[in-house]
Amino acid sequence: MDYKTHTLTSLNAFSKLLLDYLAEKPVLKTFYNNGPRLENFKDQIASKSTFPAANRAILQTVLSEQYAAIGAEMPAVDLRDENTFTVTTGHQLNIYTGPLYVIYKLVSTINLARKLQKAFPTQRFVPVYWMATEDHDFEEINHFFAFGTKYEWNTSQKGAVGRFSLSDFPRIPLRNEIFDKAYSEGKNLSEAVKMYMHALFGAEGLVCLDADDARLKSIFAPIMEADLKQQVHEPIVRATTEKLEALGYKTQVSARPVNLFELTDNDRVRLETGDSVDITKASPNVILRPLYQEVILPNLAYIGGPAEVAYWLQLKGIFDLHQVPFPILLPRNFAIVKTQKQAEKAEKLGLSLADLFKNELALRRDFVAGRTSHKLDTDQEAQNLMPILAELAARAKAIDPTLEASVHAEQARWTKGLERLAKKLKRAEERNQGDEVRQVLALKEALFPAGEWQERHTNFLEFASDYPDFIHDLLQTFDPLHFEFYEITL
Repeated sequence: MDYKTHTLTSLNAFSKLLLDYLAEKPVLKTFYNNGPRLENFKDQIASKSTFPAANRAILQTVLSEQYAAIGAEMPAVDLRDENTFTVTTGHQLNIYTGPLYVIYKLVSTINLARKLQKAFPTQRFVPVYWMATEDHDFEEINHFFAFGTKYEWNTSQKGAVGRFSLSDFPRIPLRNEIFDKAYSEGKNLSEAVKMYMHALFGAEGLVCLDADDARLKSIFAPIMEADLKQQVHEPIVRATTEKLEALGYKTQVSARPVNLFELTDNDRVRLETGDSVDITKASPNVILRPLYQEVILPNLAYIGGPAEVAYWLQLKGIFDLHQVPFPILLPRNFAIVKTQKQAEKAEKLGLSLADLFKNELALRRDFVAGRTSHKLDTDQEAQNLMPILAELAARAKAIDPTLEASVHAEQARWTKGLERLAKKLKRAEERNQGDEVRQVLALKEALFPAGEWQERHTNFLEFASDYPDFIHDLLQTFDPLHFEFYEITL
């Protein structure tokens, strides 16, 4: 696996909020505690050192039982130890892992734990996958793309997806022992995902947690009660959101007066002001889920995508309200994977990664313009006409003021005529370069399938089938504290 990296700013594909956060711009400092640097983990460890022993004991028990339920041995960690801490990523329960970036999140998290272990050898660091078992957006997770085909699970089940029965899970024609076993033996979607994630990453120390557990909810109960009965969080999040937007940043989420759902056997019902619920059956929404995570885990850092980093920055106020340390936020590693043949094609065509990030129209236009020996625009001609037309307008006005408008009308027609001519020149030159243009667009489609980033579309099996060491090599390649875009060639 060969690779090179590119600065995020060079690709013109990432939000100003993420770039300013990574640059630790002073204007954002009030929205988090410790910035995304290795040396800041010393203070982060100190801030989490008072994590309650009772919470650790409950967490260890729940995890041990969950692994026993799938017939697996939990990675050898003891979260009851006061010197053991977690670093976490979270994601929905996509079938067959979903798009590539889910793998990237997990690899980034495992590598962060390893990096911290070297830097702080007297502590123990555990990578955790927070399974979004209580999520109900089934349409976001019920499919994946591999080898140009969409594989999909359609079911009438509703509610928390982790509780979904696998009785109607489809037969996926991609034979794979790990997934075949998980979906045939798991009692529900949560167990299936835990089984295949453990098979893929358990040997790397990854711990999978399903927080849909009454004992864990009991720890978080006072905060959920405050949300349900006093609506304490919405004003805080709204104020933070307004501050970020006043600074020109785009925000991701909006708080509600009540930020909870009630989980039933087959539904997930939004709670409103005045409702009552068995609090251990309540489920935090996107606003409270990060706080729930940090209350039940001895956690130091959260690794997520750009949108996740952005919405966490909206939430620091509610962490402060409950005196819960705000974790260090890190974006996951970003990557595009090319075969050797694709890499050679890009080099032959003179295409950089930044070129491929352009939309199809801009890519085609810039490619043709960069390879032609002809001048394709008419900007200079239009500029040369301006003094001539200005002189004509002045002369016409002197003879008859009403003629000035006629000159201006002719000017507009000539300008548009030159623009039309330029378009014809560009189209003609594009036809002259037709073979190369088709190759460019074919490469763009291969690396950005359906107009999406590869990592947001393609399943990892598309590469792992021919490169069995794909995940292993990613673990050797990614650096979770190197905030650049990886261009990988297999």
